[in-house]
Amino acid sequence: MRMSTRIAGVLTGLALALGGAALSAPAAHADVTACINQVESELRGGEAPDSVRMACYVGLTGDNEKCVADLTAAGVTDGTSVSACRVAPE
Repeated sequence: MRMSTRIAGVLTGLALALGGAALSAPAAHADVTACINQVESELRGGEAPDSVRMACYVGLTGDNEKCVADLTAAGVTDGTSVSACRVAPE
């Protein structure tokens, strides 16, 4: 096998492997964004304050109870807090 053919094959394999890893990697920011969007829908166009963003990040780590408590403390209704924190770690 010629060296150029071997190098082309190796590069192709590497590109496919890296591309597949990038496609299957979880998008952490999308989870936080889903949580924030859930709260912002309650605010009807208002932007979520930093306290909501931090609570959603806590939800991303899997601490659902703290996420709900922090969102409730930030003035978000119970129902929205529960549903927003539910989508955070997904």
